[in-house]
Formats: sequence, C-alpha cells, structure tokens
Amino acid sequence: MTANVPVYQLPALAEATEKPAAVFFLGPNSTAPHLPINLPYRSDYYKIGIVLRGSARLQVNLETYDLGPDSLMVLSPYVIKQWPFMSDDCDSLSIFFTKEFISAGGGLNLDAFAFFERDARHVFTLPPTEAASITALLHTIAQKYDAPHAYREEILRSLIHILLHETAPIYSAQHPAPNTIQTRSQLIAADFKKLVNTHYAAERSLAFYADKLCISPKHLAETVKEATGKRAVAWLAEAVLLEARVLLQNPALTIAQIADTLHFADQSAFGRFFRNNTGVSPAGYRQRSSADVQSASG
Repeated sequence: MTANVPVYQLPALAEATEKPAAVFFLGPNSTAPHLPINLPYRSDYYKIGIVLRGSARLQVNLETYDLGPDSLMVLSPYVIKQWPFMSDDCDSLSIFFTKEFISAGGGLNLDAFAFFERDARHVFTLPPTEAASITALLHTIAQKYDAPHAYREEILRSLIHILLHETAPIYSAQHPAPNTIQTRSQLIAADFKKLVNTHYAAERSLAFYADKLCISPKHLAETVKEATGKRAVAWLAEAVLLEARVLLQNPALTIAQIADTLHFADQSAFGRFFRNNTGVSPAGYRQRSSADVQSASG
C-alpha cells in the first residue's frame, strides 16, 4: 500500500467525455462522482461552492468546518480535504476548475487570491445579500456549463473570473490581511511558501529553498521571519507535520512506511522530529487520534 494522500484529477469528476476535463459543475441535479471523499485526499483542481440546504462537515488540513446554508467553500490543490459527514438533504452549487483552464491565454494568476492560500480560511458564511449574489452567479455558470455554445469555454472562464473577483472582497472583509504583498520581503516569503507547498516532503533544508530563490539561506531565514513573524523552518515543519498527522490516521500504514514517504533517514529520525515538534511520539499521536474518532462516533 502506498503511504501517500491520494490526489484526485478533475477528469475523475466529469464522467461525460464531451465536457472539458478542465472545468466541472456540480449541482443538486448533477450525478455525484463516486470518489471516497470521506477519506483524506488532495486534488489537482480548485473549487468554489455554496451550500443551499442541509449540513456537512469538512476537514481542511485537519481543521474542521461545519457547513450549513450560505456557507461558501473556497478550496485549492494546496490543501488536504476530507468530508466525514454530509446530510442526506445537503445540496450545493460548486464549480471546479484547473489552473490551466483559468490561465489560458494569459489569464488570471490564482495564487494571487488570498482565499486559495494553504493557511487561508476555507469556509465562511455569507450575509444574505452576498449569498444571494454568489448563488445567482453560480446558477448562471450552471446554465452556461450545460448549454452547447461555440465559445462555451471562453464564457465559462469569464464567469469564473467574475466569481473570483466577487469572492475576493467578501473574503477580505471577513478576513483582512495585515498588509497587501508589496515589499520585496513579502514577495520572497510568498514565493517561499509556494515552494514549500511543492517540495516539503523531500526537501527540509533552507539551502534548497534559498537556492531556488537565488538568495542566501541566512537572508531567506531573516526575510521570512520579518515578513510572516514565523521562522522559515517552522513553515517547513508545519507542512511536514500536517502530512504526517494525516498519514498516521490511516491504520493500514506502518510508521516506517510514513517515515520513508516523508524522506526521513529511518523511523527513529521521523520519531524524533515528530516528538520534538508535537511533544508526542507518532505512535502516541496515532493512538490518541483513534480514540478521538471513536469518541466522536460514539
């Protein structure tokens, strides 16, 4: 058994081959994809959706969100997702799309939207007026998604652009950023975090990231600390620990397999890293997580 969190590709959602594999709409009347989303997974696509009725529970990077009507979901490929609960009457409108689809022809940079960052708030409740506006826009996207048209993809891309720009100020109002990225230090820190998202499992040396950014490790450490208030090594450790925690919740995986997946020299090295950063051993964390799950289900 592989000791990796599975990554679902967008074509796994869109069963109809005549529809583009780079964009997919899911609504109350859609055929839901048969994927085990009750277990942790990643995706190669982005998602924006709103709950119409019912309730659900979503975990993003092990943080739990309880969803109800007017809950807006904004999810990126950078996060680990899991849906442990969804009520029978839960209905939503959701658009899924890849970075390539949105950026075709020199379009938007999705990484510029704060709500798609790894450490963003991924679910938030909309006030009634804003919920109605976003819901109406998603209904329009649904209509254009289902309607044959010579420029169907271009229309969908434009509507998703509007959806992104409608969502951005709503998110900013509820979760204001300390500062807009402007300084050189903030740009370096942002680029560092993107690199961490990609390479954290195999690369934990600041020298690797400094080389990618064409600066010295010392300058990288000082810059990230100044821009984020957190040490660069802490950003790296958090990414590795998140993956480790998710994998430890799978009882079919041995701790040795997890250590190997995360590129530790051996199980002992992984154990020391985990204990130094969490205060508990991997086995202890696994036992505690199992007890928490049993308590919640009981």
